[in-house]
Parts: sequence; C-alpha cells; structure tokens
Amino acid sequence: MIHESFAAWRYKDMPSLDGRRKIEKMDGIIYDMSPSANYRHGIVNGNIYNSIYNQLRGSLCNVFMENLDLKISEDEWVVPDIMIVCDRSQIKAGTYHGIPKFVVETISPSSVQRDRHIKKKKYALIGADEFWIVEPNGKSLEIYYLTDKEYELHASYILDDDPENTEYDADTLITLRRFPNISMTLGDIFYDLDR
Repeated sequence: MIHESFAAWRYKDMPSLDGRRKIEKMDGIIYDMSPSANYRHGIVNGNIYNSIYNQLRGSLCNVFMENLDLKISEDEWVVPDIMIVCDRSQIKAGTYHGIPKFVVETISPSSVQRDRHIKKKKYALIGADEFWIVEPNGKSLEIYYLTDKEYELHASYILDDDPENTEYDADTLITLRRFPNISMTLGDIFYDLDR
C-alpha cells in the first residue's frame, strides 16, 4: 500500500528497520519519511530553528529540528519539523513524552495531507499551544492557536518581498504566542530560498 508517496504499513508489532530511516506512526499506519524532503524544506526549517535557538538560549526550554520523536499516545509518535520543549525530564531515548509549547510542520508535496490534517489534529489533542504550517514553494505561513482542543487560525501570510509592491510584507514581525521574546520576520523565515 502506498500512502502519500511514502510506504505505509498496517501492523501489530513494530517492524525491524535499519535505524537509519525516520518513521512516524499514527492511527495504526507507519509512514516512512525517507527520502528526505527537498532542500527548500531544509532551508526554511533551518531559518526558523536558528531564529528560535538564538533567542531561546539560556532558558530552560530547548528547540529541536527533525531529530526528536514526539510521543502522541501509547502506540503513536511523530517527528515534528521543529518543536519547543520545556520539560527536559520528559525526553527519553530520543523521544519527547510531554507536551511541546510550539510545533512547526513544513509542507512538502508528499506530506501535505498528513501534516495539514492528521498531525494537526494530533497536536491539538495533546495540547500543543501553537502550531505553524509553512509551505516553502508558495512562501506561505499559517499560524494556529489552540482553543478548547482545536486549532483556530490566528494569522496567515504569503511573502511578498518586493519593496515596490503595495503588498510588501517581508518586514512583518512574527512573535511566538508563549514566547514574546522570540520573534522573526516573514523575510527571515523564507530567507535564501531563491539563490
């Protein structure tokens, strides 16, 4: 069975994988996340990660980029593109068992349905306060805030970085809801995509 151009298997027990492939499991389906998304995906994630990391230094919280699993339930986990966690005691063997304060999913063509629908719902159910959907190809950002176990769209942007246009918004300052000291511009998020 091929699902969103990733191999997906229904199974009872965790299959033996070689340890070099990233996988997620939701609703009884394993999603093979290999091969990695294209370079634009990585540039955007790096831009957001670096902005947060540099402003989060010295706090009790940590930011992770694609390298820490998030336990959703007893038998489900995902690998967020970016997340902020503030309870280090909940990190066990490469998995975070707590509730992240902030999560980003950067959309690629092969993951759009999973990120926009399945993972968004899972993040809301566990109580992640702020969720971003970033789309590198369209240079768009959607910001959702959690309200009563559901996400409500707080803001959405499409980058227009031509200062001559009336819709120019590259200098728009984006601030994290629970981290008012962490901000970045829309231009920062999509920096260096077109070189």
